Amino acid sequence: MRLATVLRAGAATAVAAGVALAGLGPVSSAASSHREAPLIAADPAVDNTDLYAFVSPERAGYVTFIANWQPFSDPDGGPNFYPFATDAAYLINVDSDGDAKADAVFRWTFQNVDKRGKNTFLYANGPVTSLDDENLLFRQTYTLESSFHGEPFKTRISGAPVAPSRVGQATMPDYAKLRADANKRLPGGWNTYAGQADDPFFLDLRVFDLLYGGDLSEVGRDTLQGYNVNTIALQVPFTDVALKGDPQRNPVVGIWTTTERGRTRLTSGDIRTADRVQVSRLGNPLVNEVVVPAALKDAFNAISPDKDAGIPDVVQRVTDPELPKLIEGIYKVPAPPTPRNDLVEIFLTGITTKAGGPIKADLNSQLNNADVNASSFRPSEMLRLNLSVPVTAQPNRLGVLGGDLQGFPNGRRLGDDVVDISLQAVEGAAVTGKLVDALAAGDKVDANDDTFGASFPYVALPHLTKAAASPASPSTAAAPSASAFDVKPSAFESGEGMTAVTVGTSALAAGLGATLFVGWWRRRRSPLA
Repeated sequence: MRLATVLRAGAATAVAAGVALAGLGPVSSAASSHREAPLIAADPAVDNTDLYAFVSPERAGYVTFIANWQPFSDPDGGPNFYPFATDAAYLINVDSDGDAKADAVFRWTFQNVDKRGKNTFLYANGPVTSLDDENLLFRQTYTLESSFHGEPFKTRISGAPVAPSRVGQATMPDYAKLRADANKRLPGGWNTYAGQADDPFFLDLRVFDLLYGGDLSEVGRDTLQGYNVNTIALQVPFTDVALKGDPQRNPVVGIWTTTERGRTRLTSGDIRTADRVQVSRLGNPLVNEVVVPAALKDAFNAISPDKDAGIPDVVQRVTDPELPKLIEGIYKVPAPPTPRNDLVEIFLTGITTKAGGPIKADLNSQLNNADVNASSFRPSEMLRLNLSVPVTAQPNRLGVLGGDLQGFPNGRRLGDDVVDISLQAVEGAAVTGKLVDALAAGDKVDANDDTFGASFPYVALPHLTKAAASPASPSTAAAPSASAFDVKPSAFESGEGMTAVTVGTSALAAGLGATLFVGWWRRRRSPLA
């Protein structure tokens, strides 16, 4: 199936973009990613900042999803700090067959337990040493539900504790213990966590000042250093999200997150049964920030991925992006010729030879799944991950462009430098296999300001103050406490279930070069018919 054919088929069924977007109405106050869209800037509790998806490095056969909300949470932001919204639903969606509709949906809703009343303004009135400490006057719990293949939602856990906002050392002398106590193991081997964390995204946001001052003089400062976010993390077996439960034949999945609010804001009632609208959506990083134009930002994140290919203005912003033109105008680096079908593969179809695009490799498109119905495939913006790519012993921050096939845009790990990767991708590096030397240094922010953990939920502990990073990272935290469920390790967790999940690696590229996208990925099984 040729790439152009796929796109034409999607566009042929759509109405004009102006009509489609205007019809969303003012209730669809949607946006995502660090305040880049007008309406969501006023509703940070449901503003989805980043999505990460990667094969769990310490747990064979499991995939981890991490989604963050509440951007720019200053650690000193008392007295209310940063709770999850109780009148919203937070969702992680997984598409295994490429039709741009969710085959697995994981949904979190939150509840408050507030004992402050008229007695005090304090979040806690003494040292908090456990999640049920009587000194913790404000706390939250959550309900996690799941739905597979459109079936009714099933409750996986209710009343689960949320790790509280990190008030300070006097109030929470051992926050690492509180974090560990909030990690919960569920039947089926699932791990779930909700609570505050250091914002893992690292970048210099002064890109909006004419791309770093017009002369790359404004680079090197991690804009998000010292800020926290609200994190939801989930770890599930491959078999729960792979097409037909078979990660051997069907290892590629697509992931995006959404937040829903009631169409009318309510102060009471069950959000799970309310008339809700989507108010935030996020798949790949930076799409709504630097790809979608201002007039479309609010509307883009109010629609579901299956509608993306039917909106010409959205597709055009991928095939004819603004950023390379700005780079050419400011830095005199020639923009690659359009249409940019390489970017269509990265952002809308996944990388595959089966769509007839310019990147000659099969990596992370659902079209590569053996049991997929290609006629139902629909280009859409989502983060795509090939579960069968082995965990990299020495990750490269440039991901696939650095010869590390487990990195972005094949999923997204916490340490992937998506700003530098995306900058090179829009300049054509995914096709040429060569970095643009003039922009090789990127934003000069190459790592997070705090250390990530080696085990679930991986994110660093939240900062104590805006001025300084946390003194402890998850790698030094206490081991997760036993949950209320007595669950034996599964075959996948022990590694016994991984014998058939393999990948051909004979042609992997060790670095950048002309062969990077030609020979990096060849499976041992026969190609799709």
